[in-house]
Amino acid sequence: MIKKSAKLTTAIAIVLSVQGCARLGESWSYSGKSGPDYWGELTPSFSTCKTGSNQSPIDITRAIEGNLPALKIAYKVGGEKVINNGHTIGVNYEKGSTITVGDRTFELKQFHFHAPSENTIEGKPFPMEAHFVHADKRGNLAVVAVMYNEGMFNAELEKVWAQMPEQANTKVTLKQPVNADKLIPANHDYYRFNGSLTTPPCSEGVNWFVVKAYDTASKEQIAKFSRAIGHDNNRPVQPVNGRVIVK
Repeated sequence: MIKKSAKLTTAIAIVLSVQGCARLGESWSYSGKSGPDYWGELTPSFSTCKTGSNQSPIDITRAIEGNLPALKIAYKVGGEKVINNGHTIGVNYEKGSTITVGDRTFELKQFHFHAPSENTIEGKPFPMEAHFVHADKRGNLAVVAVMYNEGMFNAELEKVWAQMPEQANTKVTLKQPVNADKLIPANHDYYRFNGSLTTPPCSEGVNWFVVKAYDTASKEQIAKFSRAIGHDNNRPVQPVNGRVIVK
C-alpha cells in the first residue's frame, strides 16, 4: 500500500499524465550531469532516486514460483492524443479501461515507451519496452510492462507512430483511436515485484507486472521512435536488494 503524502500526490499527478512530465523536461535528462546517476542530487524532491531501496527498473532474475492471480485486462479502444514530452512518446487514455489482479482493480491512465528496454530479463535487454500506467481509486500505481523484440511490423503500434511528433513538448491528435489491448501479448503470464517510477521523482510503492511473453515491432518502427526522442531513454537497472520477484 502506498502511503499518501504531498510529495507522492505530485508524483502521481505527473505520472498519470504523459504530458505532465513535460513540466520537468529541463530539470532532468538521460545523460550528463542531469542524467540518472545524478537524479537524486538535482533537487530534494528527487532524493528517492538515490536513497530508495525498491527502485525500478531491475534485472528480472532468480524469480521464484508463486501462485499469482491472473492478470485480467479489460481495455477499451481509446487514446486521443500522442505526446512527445522530450523524455518519451506516450498516449493519455480515457476512463473505463482496467486491469484486475486478484481483488484489486486499476484504471489505465497512459502508456509510453522506452528504447532500449528499462527492465531486463536474465540479463537480456530488449530493443523497446512499453509501460501501461494504472492507478486505483486510492492512488496506488500499477505498471504493466511489455517487451518488444525487433520483428514483424506492428499495425496497432503504427496508429500511434504515424502521428508521432518529432519535436519535444508537442502533442498531435490521433487520426484513429488505439486499442491498447492489442499492444499486449495474448498470454498475460507475468513477473511480479514491488518497485518505483523509473523517472524522477522515482517514488516507490509501485506494483510492477512484467509480461513474460513479448511483442514485436519492425526495425523501422523502433528506429523511428529513437529518432523522435533523439537519445536512449532507459534508466539503468537498479539493485534488487531484498525484494522477491515472483513468477
